[in-house]
Amino acid sequence: MELIRKLRVTNELGIHARAAAKIVELAGRYRSSIYLKKDDKEVDGSSILAILTLACPKGTDIQVRAVGADSERLMSKLTELFEKRFDETG
Repeated sequence: MELIRKLRVTNELGIHARAAAKIVELAGRYRSSIYLKKDDKEVDGSSILAILTLACPKGTDIQVRAVGADSERLMSKLTELFEKRFDETG
């Protein structure tokens, strides 16, 4: 199964190293793979460095693609992580 969703970066610091690490950690809990896309560049969501190359400040819209048997659960949890602003305060 493949799911595609648009998510907006709403935390003040954007997707920085700590936020990218949370995405990678979450992705590691599932059998499905995730890919993040900004503009025309798509990267593997299991790589902190790859995610950081997207340069996503606050307000950036990114496309997330989840592929695999448990992609619905992964996408749900990833959406929640974005909505909770990566558990950052401020």
